This record gives sequence, structure tokens and C-alpha cells, in this order.
Amino acid sequence: MTIDNYNFAGKKAIVRVDFNVPLDENGHITDDTRIRGALPILKHILEQGGALIIMSHMGKPKGKVAAKYSLGQIKDAVAAALGTPVLFAPDCAKAKEQADALKPGEVLLLENLRFYPEEEGKPVGIEKEDPAYEAAKKEMKARQKDFAKVLASYADCYVMDAFGTAHRKHASTAVIADYFDADNKMLGYLMEKEVKAVDNVLSDIHRPFIAIMGGSKVSSKIGIIENLLGKVDKLILCGGMTYTFAKAHGGEIGGSIVELDKLDVALGVEELAKKNGVELVLAPDAICGDNFSNDANQKIFPSDAIPEGWEGLDAGPEAQKRFADAIRGCKTILWNGPAGVFEFDNFCGGSRAIGEAIAEATAEGAFSLIGGGDSVACVNKFGLADKVSYISTGGGALLEAIEGKVLPGVAAIKG
Repeated sequence: MTIDNYNFAGKKAIVRVDFNVPLDENGHITDDTRIRGALPILKHILEQGGALIIMSHMGKPKGKVAAKYSLGQIKDAVAAALGTPVLFAPDCAKAKEQADALKPGEVLLLENLRFYPEEEGKPVGIEKEDPAYEAAKKEMKARQKDFAKVLASYADCYVMDAFGTAHRKHASTAVIADYFDADNKMLGYLMEKEVKAVDNVLSDIHRPFIAIMGGSKVSSKIGIIENLLGKVDKLILCGGMTYTFAKAHGGEIGGSIVELDKLDVALGVEELAKKNGVELVLAPDAICGDNFSNDANQKIFPSDAIPEGWEGLDAGPEAQKRFADAIRGCKTILWNGPAGVFEFDNFCGGSRAIGEAIAEATAEGAFSLIGGGDSVACVNKFGLADKVSYISTGGGALLEAIEGKVLPGVAAIKG
């Protein structure tokens, strides 16, 4: 079933969205991209005369109630975005009465799904090495099904529109679909757009194709990096990963972030890039601080010659130039992860240089796909959101889709 073929009039729809939005210390939303991304499907259901039950997670409360992760903090922002009042269920697993009372055009926002360990379906308080782990895992999977069944009981139909969590087989993203027949479960508009955007990158590649991978750890990106080395013409690796590569060649990196157990992985990436004829672009220099703060004293050092007492916090001026030069002229561009601590205004130049070069290439006809919370926050911070082709709401989901993996949140609907 597709959204446009379904009649929501008089129906209650439970919609899995990704409202895992960043909040400041006062609980105010600092980037509402994910809320805006969900509006088309939510408004469509209301306009058709349906009642709306919205469910999402926020943060990583690990199966326990935590006020700082309460979706109650964003209720008013969701209401303002939708242009209609939003009711709130303070316990997502005990909202049957509120759901039953919903009338057409009304909206109910459920409390954070991850306040229940059943949402993620992982045993709590037991390590994988424990002999009792497998039994605990089996018990949790049974509880996950029961939890999904409760959520499903609130509605007549299910809409999966949370691309950011589509790579997880959670109760609300995949298991719940088992309790709806094929005619009453569907992907939302955002999911359809996201899947199409990935197809654009992988199925219709216009060359040169460049990927920019940032972030702090090589380990979290190694699968996608290896996969991309079989597809791209150029690959920029930046952010904290820079210093693992520098250390792998015996460089001095001061107090910079590093994965000492991944030095061989870094060398392997370089070897694979060479073997595949991919131009690998690393930062030759870094803007360093004498502590981890926006107000730190700054000095520029070669990325492999950072003295003690200093740490790399941003790509240096030569790195910024190399990144921009590599991006110019490319026809397909994928960006995931910043080039430095972009949240600090004094250390966001590398990320800004990447974003502006991507915007310039896009204006000349390139297809640019921006994915991952930090990259999205970057383009928004620099006022470039309307100057790129597509902004994905998914980080891990986008990377797994590009790796060619089947996303459980998609498979649960499409089979």
C-alpha cells in the first residue's frame, strides 16, 4: 500500500517519525530539520480526516525514564509546526485510553519509546559474554513483540516515516508492522524520498563522484569507507579520523583524538584506495587548540607534527583549500560528518569550506546528498540548506543503505 492510495478518513494512524532533535540546556530545539521533514505525511493524514498518533525516540536513555530525553519538551514545537494542538501521552505503553478517545483531526504524541528497553529489544544489565545472555536475549525479543503489539493496538494503520532509525529492527520501526496487514501499513513521504535519494547516488552516478567522510572515529565508518572505495573517484577523510591516519605513519598528534587500535585499518584504507585508483584526500594541517573549548588559544601545525599540549580541532587552511579543490568539478557528492568541532564557531572553518564548495558544485549541476545529524547541522548553521540537492534525515541508516544493506524499517513494509 502507498500513502496516496490510502484513505485515512475516520482512521487512526500511528506514525513512526524521527523526532530525535538536538536540544540546548534549556530543552529548546536547536535544529528542527527532522520535525519539518515529517510534516508532509502528518499534515496529509490530518487533512484527509484521520487521527494521528505520533511516536518517536529521543537520545539514548537505555530503557530508563530520563527527564532530559522526554518528548514532552518538544510537544509545543510539534503543535506549532502542525498548526494544531497536540495531546501528550506520558507513558507510551499505557496510552490506549487516550488513543481510543482520539477524534478525526486530533493528534497524540507518545512519550519516548526508548524509556522501555523493549523498544530496542536488547537485554539490559547483562554482558554478551555472560552464559545467561542468550536466554535473556530470547526473553527480551518476546517482550519486544508484546510491546509492539500494544503500540499497534492504538491504531487502524501504521506509517513508517523515520528514515533515521530504519536501519534498526526496533519494536516501533519494524516489529510493529507484523500486526498490520499489507493494506494497512506503508512508507511515509519522507521514507520514499530518502530511498529515492540513495538510488540517485548509487544507481545514477555522474562522475566524478566524491564522498566526504568526517567524524571522530575510523571504526564507526570503516564499512562505508571500504564500500565507497569501490564506487567513488575521490574520498575526503576528515575530522577526528585525520589523527588516526597521521599516527599510523608515525606522526605526532599531541592530545588529538585517536584510535590506536585502528592504525592498521587506516593503512589498509590507504592501500585499498591506491589499489582502486581512488584519490584519497587527507588534511595536511590542522587548526589546534590548547584545550577543548571555543576560546582555546589557536595554532596551526602539520597534522602529523602536533606538539604535546595541543589538539587538532579543525582542518587547517591548506586542508581547507585541498578539500574545496577536490570537490570542485564533481558531479555526484556525498557528505557525512564534519571536518572539525563545528559547534565551536572558532573551529568550524573546515566544515564551512566543505559546505560552500559543495554548494558551488551543486549550482553547477552536481547532485549533492548531505546525511547525518552533524552534516545537516553544518549546512543549516552556514545557511546552505537550500543550496544542496538533498538533505537526509538519516545518519547510520543512510550509510547502511549506501553500503547496500537492506533496512529493516523498509523490509517490514515492502517485504
